[in-house]
Parts: sequence; C-alpha cells; structure tokens
Amino acid sequence: MIEAADFVEAARRRGFETYAGVPCSFLTPFINYVIQAPALDYYSCANEGDAVALAAGAALAGKRSVAMMQNSGLGNAVSPLTSLTWTFRLPVLLIVTWRAQPGLKDEPQHQLMGPITPTLFETMEIPWELFPQQADEIDAALGRAAAYMDATGRPYALLMQKNTVAPYPLEGSGAPPPRPQGEVRGVPGYERHVTRTDALRRLQTLTPPDRTVLLGTTGFTGRELYALDDRPNQLYMVGSMGCVTALALGLALARPDLTVVAIDGDGAALMRLSLFATLGAYGPSNLIHVLLDNAVHDSTGGQATVSAGVSFARIAAACGYPLALESADPQVLDEVFAASTGDGTRFVRLLTRPGAPADLPRPTATPEQVRARLMTHIGGTK
Repeated sequence: MIEAADFVEAARRRGFETYAGVPCSFLTPFINYVIQAPALDYYSCANEGDAVALAAGAALAGKRSVAMMQNSGLGNAVSPLTSLTWTFRLPVLLIVTWRAQPGLKDEPQHQLMGPITPTLFETMEIPWELFPQQADEIDAALGRAAAYMDATGRPYALLMQKNTVAPYPLEGSGAPPPRPQGEVRGVPGYERHVTRTDALRRLQTLTPPDRTVLLGTTGFTGRELYALDDRPNQLYMVGSMGCVTALALGLALARPDLTVVAIDGDGAALMRLSLFATLGAYGPSNLIHVLLDNAVHDSTGGQATVSAGVSFARIAAACGYPLALESADPQVLDEVFAASTGDGTRFVRLLTRPGAPADLPRPTATPEQVRARLMTHIGGTK
C-alpha cells in the first residue's frame, strides 16, 4: 500500500498537474489528495468520456494530464479513447480501478467488466500495467508511462487494485463554488435564414488566427470550416461525437492566454448534454461555446434531432454560464464575442438551415497532422 502523496508528488515532478475524472471508492484517497493539493487541478466530470476529452484538451496545450475512472466507466470512454486520443495522438495517463478483478468478490454489476478489463485495453491498443503498490515502484511506473506517451502520443493505463492507496481524508466537498444562473437573451422560433456556411464564415472573421483557436465538431461542421479557409488555428473533429466542448474546456483551462471557440452541433450537444453542467461549473472566460443548430443530423442524411423542443440557452444559463444567447439572427455571433462577462464561459445558439455545399471536401491533412500544426501554431509542442 502507498500513500496518495507518494504517487501524486512523483507525478507532479514529471509534469502531471491536471486531473479529470469520475470517483470510485478505490480512488477516494487519491482524489481527496489531488483536490486539496494547491498546485494541482481536479475537474469532476459527469461521465468518464468527458474526463478523457477534457484531459486530451490539456494535452493539446502541451500539458501532461490524467483521467481517472472505475473500470465500469470504460464503456463511457471508448469513443474518445478510440477516435480522439488515438486518432489525434493526444497522450493521457489513465488511472482505472479494477473492480471484480478475477479471484476477488465484488458487486454483480462488475462481474463481466472485471475479467475483460485487460482485454478491453488491449483491444483499444492501450498498453497497461498494474498501479504501483509500493513507494519504490512509483517512479519506474511513471517513467514507463511517460516514455510511451512521449514516444507515441497515445494513452497509457495504470490499473489500480483494491486497497492500493492508504486512506486520505477530505475536508469539505471539494466542489467548486456554485456560479449564479446566467442571463438569457433572445428567443428562437422564427425562420432559420442563414446556412451553417454563413455562420462559419462569420466565425472565421471573428477569430484572428494569432489570438484564437477554433475547434469544429464532427461531421460537416469541420469539413465546411476546412473548405472555407484551412487555417493553422483550427482543428476538425472526427468521431468522438459530442466531445468538442470538453476538449475545448481542457485547452482553455490550460491556455488562458488564448480565446478558444468550440463550434458544437445540436446532435452532438444532445448526446453529451451533461457537459453543460461541467462547463457551467469550470468554464473559463476565454472559452466561447457556439452551438449551430439546424435540427438535423446533416452528415448522415438529414435525420431530425429533437433540438426544436430544447432551449439550450436556458440550460446553459441554469448551469452557470454567465451569458446565454439564442437566436436565428447571425448578429448574435458578434454579440457573444463582444460581450464582457467576467468569470465563466459565454454561450450562443444560432439556428441555421439544414444542408451543406455540394461536393464538400474532406481535409487532406490527417487528424494527427492537423493537431500537430495547431500545437505548433499555439506553441504547445515540446
């Protein structure tokens, strides 16, 4: 058994300062220590996939980061682990607890995931080893993890067994101070008269490459952004649907000197609606959340979403965004960029028409090349 400080301080010396996760009883002393360490940042996420994407955003900024979860939560993290961190080569250290390890009795809900956890890591091409159980094993384990992550740009997992870390008390809840409900302006309900292309063109005008980063959600959004003007301050998501805002959050927290713009879609936002709560609690003022809502899954044939019955702005305001705008008038984009709100992330939902340009191209650069270009542009490379 080790003390929480033994591992965390050794990890800090190697640059691991950002932690995101979902608790497990095995992780309790570990999380309690991180929460109370002044030089470390812990972000409590609504699900494990969000934790991986947030940690990946810190990696995009050139920071070393950790995502923590119970092995049952690996199911929630499969999408970002296989189509975000793997695809873009964003290294994240995973600390995953091994509930229902073979030979140990555990709760019924863990009985299947326990035995298959190592196989799941291997299927996702994530190398793993047991979390160190003795203090003198820690530095070597971290060295192997860091060396692999630096060499490949991909995640490495430490599988934590029961009773690995000695108890560590938590003073208080560790929750961030709740933010007041924000201001909502604008009411949707009139004709969608602009296209997504119109909106993206305006967003590019509002985001000079030397001071901003634009992250476009998966599907046609990223492809249209690329077709309009392929700029070095842009990243085009592929897969990992719904994760663009968590990725943007991790980047914005790590790089307060940049304005980070997450361009979301209605289908993606609905898929990970819990991210609104995370962004409301932790979102910094240098992050702008833009939702382009055309009420359909455009890139898969135009199947309807249920966004027409949802006021995303009211949800954002209720979650703690200081300003949430909602309109079919494209002028609302200029308004959200011009607003000064102090702490917190600004939100805007612009209603747009369905449809995309004919023969829409795909980026010629690979996701890895787009990521590397962006990191070079913002000075995030080693």
